[in-house]
Amino acid sequence: MMNASLSPTQSPRTPKRKPSTRRPRAPSHLPPVQSQEAHDAALHAIRNVLKGRTCYDAFPVSYRLIVLDTKLNVKKALHEKSKFAGMLTVLDIIHLIQYYYDNANYDTATADVETFRLESLRGQSTFSLLMCSCCSTIIPDIEKSLGVATPPMLREHPSSTFYDAAKLLIQTHARRLPLLDYDTETGHEVIVSVLTQYRLLKFISINCTREVQQLHLSLRKLKIGTYVSQNPPPDNTNPYWPIATATLDSPVFDVVHMFSERAISAVPIIDKDGVVVNLYETVDVITLVRLGAYQALDLTISEALNQRSPDFPGVVICTAGDSLGTLLQLIKKRRVHRLVVVQGEEEEKRGGKKGRLLGIITLSDVLRYLIGNVAIGEGIDSIEESASSSTDKVQQAVENPCS
Repeated sequence: MMNASLSPTQSPRTPKRKPSTRRPRAPSHLPPVQSQEAHDAALHAIRNVLKGRTCYDAFPVSYRLIVLDTKLNVKKALHEKSKFAGMLTVLDIIHLIQYYYDNANYDTATADVETFRLESLRGQSTFSLLMCSCCSTIIPDIEKSLGVATPPMLREHPSSTFYDAAKLLIQTHARRLPLLDYDTETGHEVIVSVLTQYRLLKFISINCTREVQQLHLSLRKLKIGTYVSQNPPPDNTNPYWPIATATLDSPVFDVVHMFSERAISAVPIIDKDGVVVNLYETVDVITLVRLGAYQALDLTISEALNQRSPDFPGVVICTAGDSLGTLLQLIKKRRVHRLVVVQGEEEEKRGGKKGRLLGIITLSDVLRYLIGNVAIGEGIDSIEESASSSTDKVQQAVENPCS
């Protein structure tokens, strides 16, 4: 037999195939593979981005900052020196309201506010006692009198990384961080801006879109937030421990006391079945006081809510089965400070009640997880289950940074 070898010039030609008339395959609508490794890799990538970007990157195109001096009278804004001395927050005002409510009448409080100095809230100077103008008694530092913790003096440079700033927020339980620089000509401190937890998380949600979509594990599994305990202390009388709650019939001042004592900014309002019907916040108290309704602290929550601003955005709720990625996407779309976790359809199938209070998630909780207070790969299968001692390691870090 003749041995034949095929070469390009000798190869027989094959007939041309007719082009396919089939429709192109439609893209898959199936959700991405949900694995612990994919979640961990996305989390690792987000942390790397925060380590490589500075606080300057979070500044809006335009922003406004109000600077107050510690010797500033409530009705007089005169600066004696330009030096950072701390921040005045809504919680400071809540402490002030509680102090006067416990220790003075309305007329005394009204008169003292006219000459009250911010340094009297805490011991920032040797002579930081407040002289009551009406009864000539000396009032000690407000925070010491109430027995509440004095917030730390935080500051950070705008060129610091997001990661370092976030760690400082977490370690000190602060909700905002002043960004200070120095004027090279005068040597004075310059308050450039304030970095808040919300602005930091919104930066992540906008600039790490792909990675956020990979954070598909549930809030319950990741143990993000505070949940109603199934094993409260024996002497506890709160069925929703450790969450502070109130009803529509609760006096406003009872909630003010919760704000001051627990250093929280909102309390879920529930009905007799534990279903969340509203949320009372520190800003609601400030609204009452600003309207001159100091005596209104004796009103019920139901009566006080009638004076709430009509532009109240409403209560943001979620279920424990919602994912971390979904939460961050929500932060991208609207201003969110906290989410109330309620029982959903899954809990209802198991005998629960839809809308019943299950927990509360703050921005601090979300930031604490993203930054690394919880080890990568750590999660739980149920609310009461302790975190697993063994953690899954990231097999491969994401090479591309968040876009």
